[in-house]
Amino acid sequence: MKDLVLGIDCSTTAAKVVAWDRDGRPVGEGRAPLEEIRPRPLHSEQHAEGWWVATRTAMNDLLTSIDADRIAGICITHQRESYAPVDEDNKPLRNAILWDDGRSQRQLEWLGEQFGDEELHRRTGRGPSTTQASSKLRWLVEAEPDTAAEAHKFMDVHGFLVQRLTGEWTTSLASADSFGLTEATEGEWAVDIIEGIGLRPEQFCDTVPPGTKIGEVTEWAAQLTGLPPGTPVIAGLGDGQAACLGAGVTSLDRAYLNLGTAVTGGPIDSKYVTDPSCRTLYGGAPGTFLLESVLRGGLATMTWFMQHFGDTLGEAADFDRYEQAAREVGPGASGLLLVPYWNQVMNPYWDASASGMVVGWHQKHGREHLFRAIEEGIGFEFRLSMEGIEAATGGRIEEYVILGGGSNSDLWCQIMADILDAKVTRAHTAEATNLGAGILGAFGVGWYDSVEEAAAAMTDVAEGFEPAEPARGIYDALFNDVYRHLFPAAQEPLQRLSRIREERLG
Repeated sequence: MKDLVLGIDCSTTAAKVVAWDRDGRPVGEGRAPLEEIRPRPLHSEQHAEGWWVATRTAMNDLLTSIDADRIAGICITHQRESYAPVDEDNKPLRNAILWDDGRSQRQLEWLGEQFGDEELHRRTGRGPSTTQASSKLRWLVEAEPDTAAEAHKFMDVHGFLVQRLTGEWTTSLASADSFGLTEATEGEWAVDIIEGIGLRPEQFCDTVPPGTKIGEVTEWAAQLTGLPPGTPVIAGLGDGQAACLGAGVTSLDRAYLNLGTAVTGGPIDSKYVTDPSCRTLYGGAPGTFLLESVLRGGLATMTWFMQHFGDTLGEAADFDRYEQAAREVGPGASGLLLVPYWNQVMNPYWDASASGMVVGWHQKHGREHLFRAIEEGIGFEFRLSMEGIEAATGGRIEEYVILGGGSNSDLWCQIMADILDAKVTRAHTAEATNLGAGILGAFGVGWYDSVEEAAAAMTDVAEGFEPAEPARGIYDALFNDVYRHLFPAAQEPLQRLSRIREERLG
């Protein structure tokens, strides 16, 4: 009996394969690491071949614990915005350029001049940011024209793995949109933008909606992975959309909140809406869109703190000790306020020159205050985006389903509930992103009649956190009277600082 679906999550740091049953319970898993390469400042790359090697290794690991004949289908989720140029055999022509690569600021400005930032946002769902692949593709055209011209295809991670598994040059619409080159309302490639960049439309894969059967595992792929030949491969989606689905979020009154390396989150809408507060992506269910906030410096900012300051409350950096100290500090961190733009800002300002801010320093402040200010600053920033989404849609988000590494902190979960003035509940699994792929796989092989039905059957929530006084009122005053005004007031000087840093300070 084929009673399992496999979710493949090929992220920036690892490939993980999890077997899910019909109730959304994990039955087994395998994983393998991936290495990020930083050859120069602002450059972030990876060996694209490593995506396949790590996926195969994780698959082999999983299949030591489950019977491969139980597998009904496979679905892939992945790091978004990363891409690799490949030849006709799907062999990479150079290293993949990743989502957190920042080399293409000049090309991003060029795109805005050519097509208009607001027009690109309206058409593609994405505001101006070096995160999506479009500006980095233009960089490749300028810096490595032979590679750009000779590439048979430009492959997102999903398309790359699908081709290796099935032989098909096809990817999901909910993966292709990470290029920033799709007409969101039409579900097709934006030919004029592709040609304007200096590429050819045929250099991109065919696309199908998420949940569609793309093909089957070939004999060649079966020998390398241990999968049965003929296993269906279902079109997946990017890791943010998958996390949303794996959290059971399928409507406008609930939002997912992923406290990961980057902080992402938002609700699902049945209408296509664009607004500076978010980027608009294809959802997992047909005819839906994810209105998503992205803060590139989430747990990455906390990691920065622990690396540079974390050894001062003991002999070694200890997150739990800082958590306890921050709890004793109390709401508002004694007036220390942080704007968490340690890695630029996407929504709502779309400013690649932005940098972080810490204001309100006083003699009584210590490192524990800064620690708490990071958690609170990320909460304030997320509220800023969610209020923008609510204003754009006319909806009200009543509950946030929280996941990611930061969700393990009771203090941070409570801070988010107090700042957002809404219930925050933990997702029932730490692998919500992978589960999102499992849910689409379950729909794609026919276990459920709709993606929403599959999500309802396969997801649940755990502990809940309700907003409480006096913290809720303190945060409300700090947000409305101070936080929302800080960056707009300092944006122009910070832009000038960025230019001086780039031109004179290195």
